[in-house]
Amino acid sequence: MSQYVGAIDQGTTSSRFIVFDREARVVALAQREHRQICPHPGWVEHDAEEILRNVHELAAQALRDAQLRASDLAAVGIANQRETTLLWERASARPVGHALVWQDCRTDALVRDVVRRHGPQGWSERTGLPPANYFSACKLQWLLREHRAGDAAARGDVLFGTMDSWLAWNLSGGSAGGEHVTDVTNASRTNLFDIHRLAWDDDILGELGIPAACLPRVTASSKLIAPIACGPLAGVPLCALLGDQQAALIGQACFRPGQAKVTHGTGSFLLMHTGTRPVRSAAGLLGTVAYQFDGQAACYALEGSVAVSGSLVRWLRDNLGLIAESADIEALARSVPDNGDVYFVPAFSGLFAPHWRADARGVLVGLTHHSNRAHVARAALEATGYQVQEIAEAMQRDSGTPLHELKVDGGMSANDLLMQFQADMLGVDVTVPECAETTALGAAYAAGLAAGVWRDSDELARLWRARRSWHPGMPEPLRLHLQRRWRQAVQRSLDWAGDA
Repeated sequence: MSQYVGAIDQGTTSSRFIVFDREARVVALAQREHRQICPHPGWVEHDAEEILRNVHELAAQALRDAQLRASDLAAVGIANQRETTLLWERASARPVGHALVWQDCRTDALVRDVVRRHGPQGWSERTGLPPANYFSACKLQWLLREHRAGDAAARGDVLFGTMDSWLAWNLSGGSAGGEHVTDVTNASRTNLFDIHRLAWDDDILGELGIPAACLPRVTASSKLIAPIACGPLAGVPLCALLGDQQAALIGQACFRPGQAKVTHGTGSFLLMHTGTRPVRSAAGLLGTVAYQFDGQAACYALEGSVAVSGSLVRWLRDNLGLIAESADIEALARSVPDNGDVYFVPAFSGLFAPHWRADARGVLVGLTHHSNRAHVARAALEATGYQVQEIAEAMQRDSGTPLHELKVDGGMSANDLLMQFQADMLGVDVTVPECAETTALGAAYAAGLAAGVWRDSDELARLWRARRSWHPGMPEPLRLHLQRRWRQAVQRSLDWAGDA
């Protein structure tokens, strides 16, 4: 059997193809960014055809770089940006407009209508999710109305999917018989899926006017889906689909209840494994499916999401010109001894867990004549640390399980200042793994399990290796003072949208 597994890591700002060996080492990596299309304030779109072309080209590049053929891969898995919503025509394989990205907030009115009829928690008892722009349900409703595609969707001529479905359908044959499929993790992020029964919820579909005929078949996260039918990966079994944050949970070997990870990317996503039953949050967190391996019970997680973390650094770079390169922010932030009592709440599209305030907008508070660009840079980094601490505190209350360590991955895990601040805010160790590509690694693990490359999760856990840990060292009075000031800053971000 081949000792190599491939992973498609289809993210919010870029796509990657990574080849791993049996020891979970990166053999080859190819990456390419795609366009962020923002036609109006609060609207964020992607060109799904551009992303598909990139995936094919990146797979070919990675195989060339590794001097491998497709036949050298035992399997391929997909990890994808979640909630991003797409319609496409079954016959032509053409998207119906652009995909609506998870950050997009054009569905405010539709979300408010759900809240008006069902309250702020909506269908969360069944789906684990409150009504929010974040999820796919109202995005799909908007697309069907905007493109007058309801009748075609009811006939099955127009298909809905998140990016995993779009890629899997095309890779497995497209209009010539491709598999229209998603997995339990991506389905659990739509707000159309009953996470207890692991099935689409007919009542919600009926209320939103969404035809069941356009929805993908739901499968386990780790399972043979189909041989890839076209492109540079032709013939390789497609064996895994996972939402990117659930993939990172697997890549971080969080297979036991109470284990948790946070991924710092465009946003920051904290997941805690809660076992084989969903936990209902009383603190504004999300109940979600963590993963399901073929033939086994589904495992669940609590999740809290920070909408803007890595993208805040890019915003400082691109919109304000505060830094020339994203990596410059740490040196600039370190040039001052503290934040100078400056706080940056990056609620560009509202606040996610545990606040869930769509009316919030970004604020920079505490500015004085003493403040300079370094204080702004430091406040931007610290904003991620504060928000993750809020989520971790809520998770511990909901689960009744104390957090002993937080495993961290994603691009911002390379920022020593942020990692130390995160440990100080949480009061627990923060650990970064030896393999930084945990999202892709999780997809590879899930695919390799289905293909027999690895035996079970115990074997995967033994492959996990720590690279570095940060230990809390901030005096408790200072930690509490900073958290109190952060809460004051959050209050000043509220009740802004819609008042103009």
